[in-house]
Amino acid sequence: MSVYRQKKIAMINDLSGYGRCSLTVAIPILSAMKVQCCPIPTSILSNHTGFPVYFFDDYTEKMGEFIHKWKELELTFDGIVSGFLGSEAQIEIVMDVIRQFRQEDTKVIIDPIMGDHGETYATYTPAMCSRMKELVSMGDIVTPNLTEACILTGRTYRRDGWSRKELGELAGEIQAMGPECVVITGVNQGGFIMNVVAEGERTAFPRTRRVGHERPGTGDVFSSVVSAAAVRGWSLDSAVRLAASFVKACIARSEELDIPIANGVCFEELMGVLVRAADSRHEAGKLAERADSPDSQGGPGNVEKR
Repeated sequence: MSVYRQKKIAMINDLSGYGRCSLTVAIPILSAMKVQCCPIPTSILSNHTGFPVYFFDDYTEKMGEFIHKWKELELTFDGIVSGFLGSEAQIEIVMDVIRQFRQEDTKVIIDPIMGDHGETYATYTPAMCSRMKELVSMGDIVTPNLTEACILTGRTYRRDGWSRKELGELAGEIQAMGPECVVITGVNQGGFIMNVVAEGERTAFPRTRRVGHERPGTGDVFSSVVSAAAVRGWSLDSAVRLAASFVKACIARSEELDIPIANGVCFEELMGVLVRAADSRHEAGKLAERADSPDSQGGPGNVEKR
């Protein structure tokens, strides 16, 4: 008799009580996709830092003992995912988690959250950026935005005007650090948003039509969907297409409901999409077809080999 073993992900990120980001996004999204989310909190916040005031409690000193108990229990995970990290010490702790819990089939997904819009976050020092490169080298899948991809490679950031050749080379430079798969997210292309999906020697450039305003937490939504799909055995291309379509739909719905931008996206309204996707590849296939349509993809010829 076959035994079903539910997939589990160790999710390393902060817990913000309000604002729809980090663990408050990851836990329900992974659950909807039938993956158990096992959080390792890096800090506790009343709300994300995009609000004018917030409470913050650094959890660094407690993380070691927290993780040690998991080791005593001989827990195993199908995925290890890291999000925002606030110090060199936390980056080292995540590297130690990977060393301790990584098994042959464990997927390690690194979201190297370091900056946006061409600027490094104020909390990130040059030393932290250097350590982040070490962490990236341990990943199987790395999901930087364009700013973070430039920080990792030392390339000069520019908002527009990237050719597919340049973007493929940018992803290839990150792959050369260690990870087999790289997804560069949020590349601006006028009325479209492109993602660069490098998987081995194959590079694809799926894009979706831009809707609404930029909102906090969309990166967490995207990486959570990709992580859940990856540990469930989906191809990276399918995982990215589902994530991009879902984020787009969440932004559109948030605009319809007039959700304040600081409150992120109301993904709760559309969780059924993820449940159906987890139940059936057919739903994922339909989303991929929409992404391939002229309206969202901009025509054929979106795959290159390096």
